[in-house]
Amino acid sequence: MAQHTEVDAPAGVLYGLIADALRWPVFLPPTVHVEQLEFDGESERLRMWVTANDEIRSWTTRRVLDPVAHRVDFRQEVLPRPVTSMGGSWSVEPRGPERSLVTLRNDFSVDGNARADVDWVRRATTANSRAALANLRGLAERWRRLDDLVLSFEDTTRVDAPVEPVYDFLHRFGDRPDAVPGATGIDIAEQAPGVQLMTVRLNGADGTARTTESVRIGFPHAGRIVYKDVRDSEQPALLAAHAGEWSVEPEPWGTGVTVVARHHAVLDEDGVRERYGDGADAVRLAREALRARLARESAAALRLAKEHAEEHAEEHAEGALAAHGA
Repeated sequence: MAQHTEVDAPAGVLYGLIADALRWPVFLPPTVHVEQLEFDGESERLRMWVTANDEIRSWTTRRVLDPVAHRVDFRQEVLPRPVTSMGGSWSVEPRGPERSLVTLRNDFSVDGNARADVDWVRRATTANSRAALANLRGLAERWRRLDDLVLSFEDTTRVDAPVEPVYDFLHRFGDRPDAVPGATGIDIAEQAPGVQLMTVRLNGADGTARTTESVRIGFPHAGRIVYKDVRDSEQPALLAAHAGEWSVEPEPWGTGVTVVARHHAVLDEDGVRERYGDGADAVRLAREALRARLARESAAALRLAKEHAEEHAEEHAEGALAAHGA
């Protein structure tokens, strides 16, 4: 299976976007999260979580990167059943100084070649390839201003408590609708072990109802929760893509932790134009507004996590003292 798209951008720009898999959650719609397990400069092993036919699937992939040929070969090493093998390549052919042809090839095999399983994999592969190529083209053709449209930042807070109650609060967001400013309800459903779908109902700026959905992946032993927004009913959206992470990091010198809220986002140019016009300062104003909004949302959750964990730690300490005194 091979799909192609022509892009008005240099081959090097396209190769850079394809090679930078850690930013795929905000660059390519099907990708929810990527963990780099190994990297030696020429090849890498990645653990990937991807939407496939509205399901979340995870696998481990080996990639070989060739920046001279503008090519990335990939082969999955650990696959979800019933897929027994899957791989392919990304290749970029220059068609001029600022025009390129991108080709994405996929091959796969399914245990027993059951018709329903083959159709499922083919449908998911075709849909995801089309979505990835379309978004890649849109990003690459904005390459001169892409740095202004991409935003990453983090906020932190110190909590005088161990990791567990902080992580527990962040994992069970749905217990506190006020964890998201303006939310009228939060529902969290377990999609697979360690994978959640969080639905948030909010009142929009104009008083209308708004719904967002995020996929969340928990790493309890590392004190991390990563997430990606996969749906927002607000139109026009200021965000083309948004992913983030909650990280609970123990302090090496004490009993407390530092909680880090990380955000990675790509602005939607149509949304920016709709809200801020075509002026020279439009993107700057949109970046400032977006950062303020995301920071405000993080601060609310961090404040509640701190209150919850420190109250829990205080109650635990009082209980321990009472038991000791008894």
